[in-house]
Amino acid sequence: MGLFDKMFGRGASDAQQHEQRFNTLKQKYQSVLNAADQQKIQFQNLHVKDDKLFIKATAPSEDAKAKFWDQIKLVNPNADDITADINVDTSRAMGAAAGGGGKSGETYTVKAGDNLSKISKQFYGDGNEYMRIFYANRDKLRDPDMIQVGQQLTIPADDE
Repeated sequence: MGLFDKMFGRGASDAQQHEQRFNTLKQKYQSVLNAADQQKIQFQNLHVKDDKLFIKATAPSEDAKAKFWDQIKLVNPNADDITADINVDTSRAMGAAAGGGGKSGETYTVKAGDNLSKISKQFYGDGNEYMRIFYANRDKLRDPDMIQVGQQLTIPADDE
């Protein structure tokens, strides 16, 4: 048992390994995440599940979904370390074309002392779900550690 495990328990080491795996996969699939931004694909969930990058998202059109999958195939033709559940909601495309985001969920105004983990804990009961909030607000946020007081964030519905 390592010093880290002795100080924080076995779960802390597992959490650290899980976070490292997430960061490795996120870096590998960064071009896929960028393509999702360009195609206005809305993420509901992005995490590691069964040692794979798991993505649950909604695309505004079949074309956007196809371009997203094309990018996944460019990165990894076997797609053996990624699982993507992409639904199509054409009403989002109409809302985006009209200038609205078409996003579901609540709106939250950032207060002094807030961070995404704290907001995630408040809405989902788990601070580790902060990336759901980050990816739902990629149009406003570039870094999950850099939110500002007064920002309006969309909090995706907790329907998973």
